[in-house]
Amino acid sequence: MPFFICPNCKQRSVDSDGYDGFSRQAVQCRSCGFGFLYELLEDYYPAPETGFVVCDRETRVLAVGRGVFELTGFRDADLMGREVVEALALSDPSPIDVVQEWGVRKMGQQLAIRTRAGLPKAVTADFFPAYDDDGGLMLALTPR
Repeated sequence: MPFFICPNCKQRSVDSDGYDGFSRQAVQCRSCGFGFLYELLEDYYPAPETGFVVCDRETRVLAVGRGVFELTGFRDADLMGREVVEALALSDPSPIDVVQEWGVRKMGQQLAIRTRAGLPKAVTADFFPAYDDDGGLMLALTPR
């Protein structure tokens, strides 16, 4: 049974087919109304200050969840459509390659990002592959 998490409010849900009722439209968050849920194979419990970034196959930012602004200083519009490694200046992009090539999670990666003010910030990053046809990924960034 697939688990879903809202990148915005971090609420988790379970849905047998990924669609709400008989609709063929993807499920939106029942808690906050965010129009995007991310499918996980296993449930995931993020820290309260974790921020989520969802990317497409080319690692361009598709969705920015609550907590990213507080962590990075970047507003949604600053990140949308940009390549995530460049936008956040990730210190090590190799977990993204592993996640996309093998379709596995990379958890607890100790990385640094660069904030909007240009300051380095230590984070713990969890990377999740997309299990749909898009082939993207989701990053969960938690300050250390």
